[in-house]
Amino acid sequence: MASLLGISYKVVKRGPMLETSNALVTTTTGVAQDIFGKPSKRQVTVLSAEQWQQACDHLNIDLPWTTRRSNLLIEGLQFGADSVGKVLNIGELQLHITGETDPCKKMELAQPGLETALTPDWRGGITCRVLNDANINIGDTVHLTEQLTLI
Repeated sequence: MASLLGISYKVVKRGPMLETSNALVTTTTGVAQDIFGKPSKRQVTVLSAEQWQQACDHLNIDLPWTTRRSNLLIEGLQFGADSVGKVLNIGELQLHITGETDPCKKMELAQPGLETALTPDWRGGITCRVLNDANINIGDTVHLTEQLTLI
């Protein structure tokens, strides 16, 4: 069964990723006080632990998942083009998957070769729009559904 392994956010542009064990995620603010949490197709970013490990293996190095600068780390799911349009359910939170999080030059600055290592097979993660306000906690159960379900 898939679960939530990590939650992070940043309060200033280019600032450090701050980790937390729980957070309120809302349709207006995204994760906690994340500076980029305003409503958009890229309101929350999600990383698969397995796909992150593939990128690290490609580089033969172990890096903290926050190096990717994603908001959420999920174990037990991998993402791809077929994920777009589905709903990622984390506890009571529902996130609409809007696309791939393309790796950028910041990844290259963090670790040489990381941008390239994240490029294949959606290793860089997914972008999401928040569908409802909910509290999330490390360890919450995660699953994909085809559409929004009422809570």
